[in-house]
Amino acid sequence: MIDPDALVELERLCVEFASRAGRFIHDERPQRVRVADTKSSETDVVTVMDRRSEELLHGLIRAARPDDGILGEEGAQVSGRSGLTWVVDPIDGTVNYLYDIPAYAVSVAVVVGNPSVPGEWRPVAGAVSDPCRGTVHHARRGGGAWTRPDRGVPGEPSRLAVSTEDALARALLATGFGYEAKVRARQAEVLLGVLPQVRDLRRIGSAALDLVRVAEGTVDAFAESGLKAWDMAAGWLVVEEAGGRVVGVGDHPEPELTVAAGPALVEPVRRLFTGR
Repeated sequence: MIDPDALVELERLCVEFASRAGRFIHDERPQRVRVADTKSSETDVVTVMDRRSEELLHGLIRAARPDDGILGEEGAQVSGRSGLTWVVDPIDGTVNYLYDIPAYAVSVAVVVGNPSVPGEWRPVAGAVSDPCRGTVHHARRGGGAWTRPDRGVPGEPSRLAVSTEDALARALLATGFGYEAKVRARQAEVLLGVLPQVRDLRRIGSAALDLVRVAEGTVDAFAESGLKAWDMAAGWLVVEEAGGRVVGVGDHPEPELTVAAGPALVEPVRRLFTGR
């Protein structure tokens, strides 16, 4: 168990760090974004700004929480002594960022357990910065899910709540695709059976933003295979604190499948993707 005051402070730091990295990648985005490397395929790119954003987050976390661990998408891995690990995605939606499509995010979460092992960890605080919309979505365990203005955008924090839609045929479903050709082909094949059974599909290009859209009710559900801890950690918590559920084939989200929705839709959506 984590002290409630400590959770409040962890949430505050998640918001601060995600916001600072979000402003950095938005305001410092070069006119021509340079690809630094590729990962699983030639289309799975890493930009110079991915690495610079992760370096920024790494420095902020180490300065504020030197005893905590860190796991970052672009290679940051620090063993901690506190039992807490920061799981960060410095730019979620890198291809959107590369093409200057305004749908990318910074995801920052604090988790307990081993985030490298599916089912062995859970987020306790997190924030997702959406710098193009000028917002930060955030939550702590037991504290509700919230969105607040960022980057000088006027307004007050507001509480998030998932959609109350209970009919699969009326559900707007967000999804995404992997970067390996065989994986994409398999995902497309699954969606041939899914599309006739829902209202429509949306492919935004950022799992973190898909999850916060479930939390704010602007999509009814989300399902995708191939997600890693940094893709889902903060968004998972935001969805749950907004009244939703996040599951996989079993009780926990996992690389094989991540499903997020309100309580009435989560099982029907899971069945769509598992066939059981």
